Amino acid sequence: MAKAEQLNDLLARLDKKRLPAHIAIIMDGNGRWATRRHLPRSAGHKAGMEALRQAVELCSEIGIHILTVYAFSTENWRRPADEVGFLMRLFIQYLEGEVALMNEQGIRLGFLGSREALPAAVLLALAQAQKSTAQNERMLLNIAVNYGGRDELARAIRSLALKVRDGQFSPEHINEQVIGAALDTAGAPDPELMIRTSGELRISNFLIWQAAYSELYFSDKLWPDFNKRDLLTAILDFQGRNRRFGRTEQQMAKD
Repeated sequence: MAKAEQLNDLLARLDKKRLPAHIAIIMDGNGRWATRRHLPRSAGHKAGMEALRQAVELCSEIGIHILTVYAFSTENWRRPADEVGFLMRLFIQYLEGEVALMNEQGIRLGFLGSREALPAAVLLALAQAQKSTAQNERMLLNIAVNYGGRDELARAIRSLALKVRDGQFSPEHINEQVIGAALDTAGAPDPELMIRTSGELRISNFLIWQAAYSELYFSDKLWPDFNKRDLLTAILDFQGRNRRFGRTEQQMAKD
């Protein structure tokens, strides 16, 4: 009962007019969560999937338009082969198991990252989930798999270079808007709030272009322990910040 009351208290404090349109989360700490409990790392990844479910549910309930989560980085291929294989199977399980709920809640699935190197079974499950949820408009859930910010920029630069080569436009026409349109997040606003769990104080190659003006929030909690109350606390912290975007306090006061 106390936990429910605390959650309700946090919800009551939320300013629905000042919600971040886009939240990005680095879901870190699954392995350490399992190790501290003398469990296999796979148990931590399973527990992390439940934490993701809670985060998606809350964002959908309060009116967050876009949630982007870092599920598997380009660097994560360096992990032991059995763990990588388990994560790929878990990703398929998540996609197949959550589609019905996504459709029920009006959530559309998006994907960030390179499809190269992903197993065929993952690509198939991803394509089916995206097709099934394509018409949903309440919220966009982006899952970043085989994603790295530098890789994303490299892919975007290659695509623009090909267009210049083919005469579609000249180098002088390349500006921030053109680059943004070539990224995996094309058409979406940049994340206003980026959250990282586990106490690490870095963004680890995640949305390095898009996070230029993101408010950063770091939690000491490991991802499987990060619940709805923690997410609400992060959003309330965001709402208490003064986002100036290069302007002075005096200029802000006139708005």
